[in-house]
Amino acid sequence: MHVIYHCYGGSHSSVTAACIHAGLIKDNIIPNAEKLLKLPYYDQQVAKDHGYIRYIGNDEYGNKIYITSKHNLAKDYETIMRSIAGMMEIPNDQLVFVDTMPYVNWLMVIGGYLSRRLGFTKLGRPIVIKGTQISFFKFSHLVNIIKTKYGRLKS
Repeated sequence: MHVIYHCYGGSHSSVTAACIHAGLIKDNIIPNAEKLLKLPYYDQQVAKDHGYIRYIGNDEYGNKIYITSKHNLAKDYETIMRSIAGMMEIPNDQLVFVDTMPYVNWLMVIGGYLSRRLGFTKLGRPIVIKGTQISFFKFSHLVNIIKTKYGRLKS
């Protein structure tokens, strides 16, 4: 099974959820700034990185966990990805796409924009970190739903 967490920029919400899923951070303890900044790709993606699917790790069932950004593709993103996977003969039932955008708060939007889009990391990073911490249990809940629904299915 391939579980792909996606968001607008691939730097914050998808990274946080994927890292929870892969066990890189615990789902019941809000990480501090230092811990968040140590997560792979957290607040690091830039324009040239968009669209790449990045491997984060495996979960306890052996499922592969990834992140990516989708920008303005919205619902078209999954259709495009499933079409490409089909061309590569990856069965649809082996792909799970998880949109983390519904759990993004306004602090994450503003902080992410300042840090990633404008390059004002000293200003934006503390804001996006605070926003991530506020939404952390929402991401944890989302991951637990995905694990419950798809967890034991293996690729």
